[in-house]
Amino acid sequence: MSSHISSKQSPASLKTIRTTIPARMDRLPWSKFHWLVVVGLGTVWILDGLEVTIVGAIGSRLTEPDSGLGLTTAQVGLAAAIYVAGACTGSLVFGYLTDRFGRKKLFILTLGLYLVATVLTAFAFTPWMFFLFRFFTGAGIGGEYAAINSAIDELIPARRRGLVDLAINGSYWLGTAFGAILTVFLLNTAIFPPEIGWRIAFGLGAVLGLVILLVRRNVPESPRWMFIHGRDEEAEKLVGEIEQGVEEDTHRPLDAVPDDKAIEIHQRRSTGFGEIVRVAVTQYPKRFVLGLSLFIGQAFLYNAVFFTYSLVLTKLLHVPDDVAPWALVPIAIGNFLGPFLLGHLFDTVGRRFMITLSYVGSGVLLVGTAILFDTGALDAFWLTVCWMVVFFFASAGASAAYLTVSEIFPMETRAMAIAFFYAVGTGIGGIIGPILFGTLIEGGIHSVVIGYYIGAGLMIGAGLVELFLGVDAEGKSLEDIAAPLSASTPSQAKSS
Repeated sequence: MSSHISSKQSPASLKTIRTTIPARMDRLPWSKFHWLVVVGLGTVWILDGLEVTIVGAIGSRLTEPDSGLGLTTAQVGLAAAIYVAGACTGSLVFGYLTDRFGRKKLFILTLGLYLVATVLTAFAFTPWMFFLFRFFTGAGIGGEYAAINSAIDELIPARRRGLVDLAINGSYWLGTAFGAILTVFLLNTAIFPPEIGWRIAFGLGAVLGLVILLVRRNVPESPRWMFIHGRDEEAEKLVGEIEQGVEEDTHRPLDAVPDDKAIEIHQRRSTGFGEIVRVAVTQYPKRFVLGLSLFIGQAFLYNAVFFTYSLVLTKLLHVPDDVAPWALVPIAIGNFLGPFLLGHLFDTVGRRFMITLSYVGSGVLLVGTAILFDTGALDAFWLTVCWMVVFFFASAGASAAYLTVSEIFPMETRAMAIAFFYAVGTGIGGIIGPILFGTLIEGGIHSVVIGYYIGAGLMIGAGLVELFLGVDAEGKSLEDIAAPLSASTPSQAKSS
């Protein structure tokens, strides 16, 4: 296969290359290669859903003296906040390293950290040990968000990017359903002693992570990252191998890519924090506000509700500890079906309309749920039904938030952008939310309803920001949405 990269030496000893690799990757038909990417990288969201649900479901068990930990209700909320703090820290640290050292090295490292930390959590015998290991488990998952989302977007064709991203992020809820069903049995004291069942839950999460790690080893580095960081010959060879595999899989030759689809790049070794901040704040200020709004809204809603929903059921609606986790299953189904059924519309109808609809729609439905809950019209069954409907729309919007920040910033800052918005948005919404709701639950139903109104307001506000500042990225190459910082001509480095 002929080379599509030409290069010339620059005075700074870095090369300026002209490459059609992005166009070649975007024109690939769906194949086994893309399924490998989806399975190897996308399935990690199942782990995150499993982690969040396990802690939410076992929250009341951990408050019992014979659990081996004996946490207070407030400490359960604190543990959730510490997990989120770890995820924020991990996303920033590993996000920077992902942009500097490559997607593959980091998505292997971060999954390894998760595996070790979650196994150690199963052997925690004091509250401080539990908090510490939850922090590092969160750090591994947070690092995954940056490494995985950037790699997926750079390996999936533009025309399928919205659907694939939403479906992958929506797979989080398969983990929550699995975790909820799992904890029903593990919390049954007739089967497992109260101090053992919850520990097994974390151990099973590690087993699933190990299986994912074995598949992930076969996922390649992002060719887009490679040619920018001086590995253009390796990128060319890798893309040639991918194209050959796709042709063999589909039994038809690929169309040639015309030279006018090429972009010219001045290679670089790394991008500093200063430049990342400057690009986000000065070159893309509207996109900066957009990303922040979307993440704060969904992070508050999800972390507040899912870290504490088991407590709402058991403490306020008097649902037995071993029954409460079942309520998470239908909610998880609603969350999964939202991105799965609506995902293709983000590529056809468009990002702006669908994200606005998802955020504002879920916020309005949440207001209605809060009013009904406050008046006593909802028991545990009907409250769960309402959440299922609310999160059908909210989940599609939340998944689209990750899609948005991963595609609207330049290649060199992509992982760091994902990490920043995840960390700040989740830090504000995800840490405050569980702590606030842990306190509100102690005040009764009327207090919890106030938290629901706050969540609804944040979702509606974020939806309105999307309406006015959203980026119409559907079907476009990543390089067309945000030109690489390394683009060597001014016309390629335009901002919006």
